This record gives sequence, C-alpha cells and structure tokens, in this order.
Amino acid sequence: MTFRAATFRAAAVQMCSGVDPARNAESMARLVRKAASEGASYIQTPEMTGAIQRDRAGLRSVLRDEANDIIVREAARLAGELGVYLHVGSTPIDLQDGKVANRGFLFGPDGAKICDYDKIHMFDVDLDNGESWRESAVYRPGATARMVDLPFGKLGFSICYDVRFPELFRQQAVAGAEVMSVPAAFTRQTGEAHWEILLRARAIENGLFVVAAAQAGQHEDGRETFGHSMIVDPWGRVLAQAGPTGEAVLIAEIDVAAVHGARVRIPNLKNARDFMLDEVIPAGKGGVAA
Repeated sequence: MTFRAATFRAAAVQMCSGVDPARNAESMARLVRKAASEGASYIQTPEMTGAIQRDRAGLRSVLRDEANDIIVREAARLAGELGVYLHVGSTPIDLQDGKVANRGFLFGPDGAKICDYDKIHMFDVDLDNGESWRESAVYRPGATARMVDLPFGKLGFSICYDVRFPELFRQQAVAGAEVMSVPAAFTRQTGEAHWEILLRARAIENGLFVVAAAQAGQHEDGRETFGHSMIVDPWGRVLAQAGPTGEAVLIAEIDVAAVHGARVRIPNLKNARDFMLDEVIPAGKGGVAA
C-alpha cells in the first residue's frame, strides 16, 4: 500500500468485545480486513479490544503478558499482511506483578511494533445511576505520553478517560501532533452527556483531527458502552459517526493540510501565554475586596 505525504484514509473500528480474547481477535481481524479493503492506511480499534470483563477473577484468567497476548500477536500479523498502520486502541496486558496495563499498540506495515501507550488517567468514579468504577484497583496507570511521526502526519495517543484531561492533548499539539487517537469504552450515561462534546472540543481547541474508535452495546459481562465511534476534523466537524450499538467501520479522508489551515485561522497555540494565578481574593463585608 502506498502512503501519501499529506492525505490518507483513517478507519475507526467499532466493536462489542466479549470476555474471550480469541473470539475478540477474530472479530478484530474481520473488521480490520474490511477497513483495509476500503483503502484505510491507519486503522484504529477500541479500548479493551481484547477483553471486556468486569469480573476481576475472570479477567485475570485470560490475561497474558505482551509476548503471549493473542491480540498483540494477531495485530502484528494483520498489519504486516495488509501493509497498514494498525493501532490496537488497548488491550489488558499482564505485568506479572499483580497489576495490569491498559495498553495500546501501534504496528507498522511491516508488522513490527512501533510503540505502545499505557492509559494515564484511571476511571475511578461513582455515577449517579449506581455504577461504580475503580480502574486503579486493577490497572497500573501510565506515566508517559506518546507521539509518533508517521509518513502522513504526527499521531498522538490517549485512551478513553484521558480525553477529559485537555493538558494531555495540548502538550502533544504543541509538540506537533496533527491527529489524536481516542480509543474508548465510554459508559452509556457518560457518553450520552459528554462523548461528542469532548471529542469536538479537543479537536477545536488544538486544531487537529480526532479519531475515536469505541466499544458499543451490551457486553457479555453486563456492562453497556456508548458506541458512536467518531472521526472529527480540526474545525470540529464530524466527518463520520457510527451508531450506539453493533460493529462498524468508519472511514474518513484525512487531509493533514487542514490542520495548518485551522491553526492559521484560529492561532490559539501561537497566542497562548504563560500566566500566574494570584491569591484568592476574599470578599469583604461590602463585597469583593478592592
């Protein structure tokens, strides 16, 4: 496959992963092949491509280290066979010290691993619908942001909850990122409220493309994810969007020149200034202190 310097086809693969990594690997392969057949040179799968399993004992029973993980091995093989950049949004990796990494992988057209990225921000929340999540009880947070200079542009990495931390995106944009990846498994409640807003905001405020492959629908472990995989341009326009359930392959033409165009029109990266936050001013009896 021939890569163009400034324009390429990106694919966001929407899945409904179950508890069995082998079955998930089969689904991934089928969808990745479809994306490649439609001309995609960069293909992204969702967070937790390898296993959606809330039960900790059940998850640990299918965990493998990186060298023996079925998703990692299959993705490397597929990338080499199809001649594409294949980004596994993430899969759980056994660190063999009692903790697990929520780790994404990027493989090149030769099948070699280019880099990996461990999710930095842990989803430790209590939602008002009764859902409670403690990712930090299972996963070890990452500590390093990643960015890769590909033939068609600079790609930055994030995973799911990371999208709520704009400084991660801003630092990568300042360093030259032109496309940010947001593979995710948003809950239905948080997705309905915030998913599209967050993706479009990160694209607009940094003047870059966002590719967000999502988990979608009702999973074997009982959880429900929001779906609506999306590709957004630097002006905040939604180029492609999937539905709330079911598998899907989104394709969008990415013209990296649009990043420069957006940043010329709204040069907020250039206009940003350092500033100090003064002490909080107490309000006096007569109102705000002078």
